[in-house]
Amino acid sequence: MSDYFPPPPPEQPQPEHPAPVGAPPPSPWAAPAAPPGKQRTGLIVTLAVGGGLVVAGAMVALVYSLMDSVQDSIALPPERSDAPYSEPYDEEPFAEGPSSEEPVEPDAAGPRAEGDVTVTKCARDSLIGWPHADLKIVNRSGSPAAYIVSITFVDADGAAVSDGIATTEEVAPGASVKVRAQGSGEAAAGTKCRITEVDRHAL
Repeated sequence: MSDYFPPPPPEQPQPEHPAPVGAPPPSPWAAPAAPPGKQRTGLIVTLAVGGGLVVAGAMVALVYSLMDSVQDSIALPPERSDAPYSEPYDEEPFAEGPSSEEPVEPDAAGPRAEGDVTVTKCARDSLIGWPHADLKIVNRSGSPAAYIVSITFVDADGAAVSDGIATTEEVAPGASVKVRAQGSGEAAAGTKCRITEVDRHAL
């Protein structure tokens, strides 16, 4: 037998994946491409994290909206007004007292000023309890005059509980005006309005 063996066949070149048309040639220093399985895993993780953030944001917006609706539904108590008097309030009438402590008598200078003033209503505010007196002033003198009228509010025992003052501008002879003397502080039922002083200033 001969010891001669035929030479082995040369190695066949492995087929290479052709590069896409128009793509630059691969760089010899570029990292090897990741296997397809790892790429899919990274995509799934990214989508899961993004979806979780979207759901969390929606929950936060929902909770914030519910809190706003609850706050809007809470009704606040109305603020208390500190105004001493307002015309629309109801009135509780008092028993009217005498127009003045002294009888009205004419003197040499003409009718006394106290006789020019009449209490037309003595009442208290039903909400805050402050008293007031509505007055009618008739100028019985022979010249124009201005008036300053002092009112004392007294309780059922005759003790003074408050004071009020009413003033006018020029009132012609024979003319009449209506004014109000406002008291301060709460007055009990049965309080009376008493004219204590009338100043008539000729103009």
